[in-house]
Amino acid sequence: MSQARSVYEFNSAIVREPSTSVVDGLRADDRGGPTYEGVKAEHDVYRAALRDAGVNVTVLPPLEAFPDSIFVEDPALVFTNGAILLRPGAPSRLGEMAQIAPTLREMFDTVLELPAPGQADGGDIMYTPKGVLIGLSARTDRTGAEALISCIERLGGTARIAETPKGVLHFKTASSLLDDETVIVTSALAAAAAFDDFRKIVVPDGEEAAANILRVNDVVFASANYPRTLEMLDHHGYKVVPLKTAEIEKIDAGLSCMSLRWYDNRR
Repeated sequence: MSQARSVYEFNSAIVREPSTSVVDGLRADDRGGPTYEGVKAEHDVYRAALRDAGVNVTVLPPLEAFPDSIFVEDPALVFTNGAILLRPGAPSRLGEMAQIAPTLREMFDTVLELPAPGQADGGDIMYTPKGVLIGLSARTDRTGAEALISCIERLGGTARIAETPKGVLHFKTASSLLDDETVIVTSALAAAAAFDDFRKIVVPDGEEAAANILRVNDVVFASANYPRTLEMLDHHGYKVVPLKTAEIEKIDAGLSCMSLRWYDNRR
């Protein structure tokens, strides 16, 4: 399951074009609906940023029947030597696995499937040099997490369960890997036992959504909406690429969920 020199070194990614139905995407709080044009503009810039970071991007067509299908990280996990089809916790998203499965089977020799009845969303799953962390949440239950650990072990990796604070949609809504030794977290997750062996950078109060960043090779994608977090990351020496997320945040999304990323040894 090695991903070259680090778990954030990537040369391949899958994204999916937003559908016009994205305006009906799931949301926990009503912060006003996004516009299709706004989501598409943010997604276009995101794709360009991935390519600028050295990643070959495969773009899948939109799925009008699945408003949240732009968030390809939730129905699957990908590694250098295989992929896992997950079972998202939102019933309206369960059909997305069948839509992405043919692409994964074309690109990977091994594609496993998370068995029913467990559920697991990719937004709760963090790759780290110390193994995969699986956060329990409203979208990922213990049955699904334990089944996922077995799948990851079949691919030669290790994983363990972590707790997600109440009121947080996904584990990675409130935490992200910055480098091999560092995570960025909200204050609610700073004391989590899962991060005992990591250096922690805590986002400023009021900028909790900024904890969802995406490290890709030598750059850090971060939301342009949170200036204090951007300044803090810059102060710590990270090469930051600010990206607009105002529209996707209206449907409870961040930067990590819009792509599936891995290191393809054949490239």
